[in-house]
Amino acid sequence: MTDRYAVIGNPIDFSKSPFIHMSFAQSTDQDIEYTKVLGPLGQFHSTVDEFRQAGGLGMNVTAPFKLDAFQYATQRSAAAELAGAANALKFQGHEVLAENFDGVGLVRDVVHNLGHALKNKRVLLLGAGGAARGALLPFLAEGPQQLVISNRTESKAKALTKIATQHKTLSTTVEAVAMNKLGAMQFDVVFNATSASLRGELPAVPATVFGPGALAYELAYGKGLTPFLRLAQNAGVRQLADGVGMLAEQAAEAFVWWRGVRPDTRHVIKELTVPLV
Repeated sequence: MTDRYAVIGNPIDFSKSPFIHMSFAQSTDQDIEYTKVLGPLGQFHSTVDEFRQAGGLGMNVTAPFKLDAFQYATQRSAAAELAGAANALKFQGHEVLAENFDGVGLVRDVVHNLGHALKNKRVLLLGAGGAARGALLPFLAEGPQQLVISNRTESKAKALTKIATQHKTLSTTVEAVAMNKLGAMQFDVVFNATSASLRGELPAVPATVFGPGALAYELAYGKGLTPFLRLAQNAGVRQLADGVGMLAEQAAEAFVWWRGVRPDTRHVIKELTVPLV
């Protein structure tokens, strides 16, 4: 019997999740069906109820429903609790399990796919929204030397730093620094988790933040050379990446969670990669 999964969002036409998960299923011999569900605004609970009643076993969740998914769940992982949002659900009888794989998918892409270790490195995280919150625990688990969080609204960066401090190891320093005060600091890895690139804008970060041999990572994907990546390139950064690997890896984490087998992500990353030009 074919098992049913889906991604829910609004809008949803853009979603690459069906391609990704059906590619995973084909490569791992899993008998699944994976579809897109357009969730009417204000009707998340009833839409998911209908999917479950029809035999659905799990869902990926994209904007604007990650907070709704978190509230809908009966059990939430530590990553979902910290992010305050869920991007994957698993249905087990009356129970609804919630996960947030964005952060672990991001770290797996950086460490395993790009070969850029975070251990003992200086890391700058731009942004303090849901994506940044989801990345905190996976970042800290890698043991960076320094994690600096910078956001347009400094109070949000400080609030996130306070949370991070509760979970960090003794070897990691965590601090919030305003973007206009980053000029004297350099980092080995710089992550842009702000929404600026979605609007075609540049976060107010100086080009001097990129240290020698740095990696510049744009969490948005499929947009080519964003203003953030162009800033890094003009600053001499040679290793640029967007979020396509994160997209594939967080999907793989959900697939493992649902099916118990880890797919190889290289094929989907290759297929979905847009040249950074």
